[in-house]
Amino acid sequence: MDKMEQKFDILCKLAQYARERTERAKSLLSLDELRERALSIETVPPDFEAAIRKPGLSYILECKKASPSKGLIAEEFPYLDIARDYEEAGADAISVLTEPKWFLGDDSYLEEIASNVSLPCLRKDFTVDPYMIYEARILGASAVLLIAAILSEAEVREGIELAGSLNMSALVEVHDFHELDVALNAGARIVGVNNRNLRDFSVDTENSLKYREHISSDVLFVSESGVSTRSDIERIEAAGADAVLIGESVMRAPDKKIKMRELKGQ
Repeated sequence: MDKMEQKFDILCKLAQYARERTERAKSLLSLDELRERALSIETVPPDFEAAIRKPGLSYILECKKASPSKGLIAEEFPYLDIARDYEEAGADAISVLTEPKWFLGDDSYLEEIASNVSLPCLRKDFTVDPYMIYEARILGASAVLLIAAILSEAEVREGIELAGSLNMSALVEVHDFHELDVALNAGARIVGVNNRNLRDFSVDTENSLKYREHISSDVLFVSESGVSTRSDIERIEAAGADAVLIGESVMRAPDKKIKMRELKGQ
């Protein structure tokens, strides 16, 4: 296996670890019990899709402590303060990492953030089982991430429908035209294109833009990863993106409100 294949293999490892986590969780709480808990929740979470469908470019800001490509991003991780800063800075939604091994995330981060901010929250994890979608609902998420590279078209469709039945949205992430076809055929209403190359982890903000013309205007388009400057935002806006998902550049900013003003050209 060459170096590029080894790096791409990280995605497979993340998916496999998510399956192992889910099986352990099922041994503690069955799918039927979890489903019953999720369906008993009467409150409706903030509308993720509506938040990014508004006029102009919407901003999804990410709470993450680490990543496989960058390692530790935030040694000090006051995630609730970060989420509140994002809200005050004018974010439209918050993406919360819950993957514990490579991203050092935790379900409790999502649960606390969703309970303490008014913005819709995306559970950013490697969803490989309906069980994880029910978990997301219980944790207070407004949306779940479905990665087409690790799911079949049938699984993507099932995930979209299940999320919808639980008053949540599904952000379907794609990395190439084949995966885009999978997402659209499965009925995705929100498609995110990752600017990060999964084979070598290089980032090119132009990557997502070439997909825009292949996505109808009624499907929301999100440009993900690698956005750090106002010029990046201007290119993404010009291409007709509905939203941008920003992680590391805002996470590393000493003052997140100032960084957001910079990105917005204010």
